[in-house]
Amino acid sequence: MNSQILHTLLQEVQSGTCSIEQALATLRNFPGEHLPDACLDHQRHVRTGIPEVIYGASKTAEQIVAIAEAMLRQGGPVIATRVDPNKAREILQRLPQFHYARDAGMLICQPAEENPARYRGRTLVISAGTSDMPVAEEARLTLTSLGHPVDRLYDAGVAGLHRLLSRQHLLQNAKVIIVVAGMEGALPSVVGGLVSCPVIAVPTSVGYGASFGGIAALLGMLNSCAPGVAVVNIDNGFGAACMAEAINCR
Repeated sequence: MNSQILHTLLQEVQSGTCSIEQALATLRNFPGEHLPDACLDHQRHVRTGIPEVIYGASKTAEQIVAIAEAMLRQGGPVIATRVDPNKAREILQRLPQFHYARDAGMLICQPAEENPARYRGRTLVISAGTSDMPVAEEARLTLTSLGHPVDRLYDAGVAGLHRLLSRQHLLQNAKVIIVVAGMEGALPSVVGGLVSCPVIAVPTSVGYGASFGGIAALLGMLNSCAPGVAVVNIDNGFGAACMAEAINCR
């Protein structure tokens, strides 16, 4: 349940168009709801501004369906991350109203409409290479599902720096920038040296042997000499999106 739904419900009780009994029935599973394999935090959106999101990697299709159905009863958006295509196919047979974004491995239902008035400006998601796009798309789609205005600039890594410099208008217009990069993880430092807004660096597990599954990029980003660069965990596009939401929200 998000703040808007709760606000509307309270207004209806105040105006008399909704009885106290009806409101109590609506709030029966608020703030939490116990399922056989989960305890859902329906109050999270009201409390933090970001709804609970289903982490699908280690859940069965049946568990995801049960959780998603309970969330839908409380209103959207409903987001599931790290869902592989086979699992998504099984879930969509039960919940055809969901959209599956294959590149990001995400299931999404009832995304919020873009609401620029709620934000200081736009967030820009940059991916260093095409191979980093799944993580970048996880960040971008999480934000757009929350109604966050987003631009994207993909395949703009340091091996061809002109690709980034030719699009500086996007950098200068952004209020927050998410930079997703693997290999040596240099791109966030470059971006951080060009802009005054916060930069959220996301290391990916993309790279050859000595990248150590993203550890090289992570350490490179943590050791950035550019001011204003913060770092989230390896491949954590969702976490970067949540940070951008917290920074950019009015």
